[in-house]
Amino acid sequence: MPDEKSLEDVQEMSAAEMTVYEAVAASNTKDHPATAAEVIAMTGLGADVVRRCLDHLVHGGRLVPKGDTYLLGAHDWGLEY
Repeated sequence: MPDEKSLEDVQEMSAAEMTVYEAVAASNTKDHPATAAEVIAMTGLGADVVRRCLDHLVHGGRLVPKGDTYLLGAHDWGLEY
């Protein structure tokens, strides 16, 4: 379980992780959980990179898996897309 301090620091995220996170966030703002295939298509990143990023973001508490899809984890800031 990640600590609250680590979730606050987006600077801990790599550029690829930030790109993947933003793709999931964009889907989630439309009330649509994102699949890995959708994130790959949205970002242009390779499948292996996206899957590693998704795993890392889930492990860090930034994303929550729901079946084969991903939702944003707990956060206290808004998103505008």
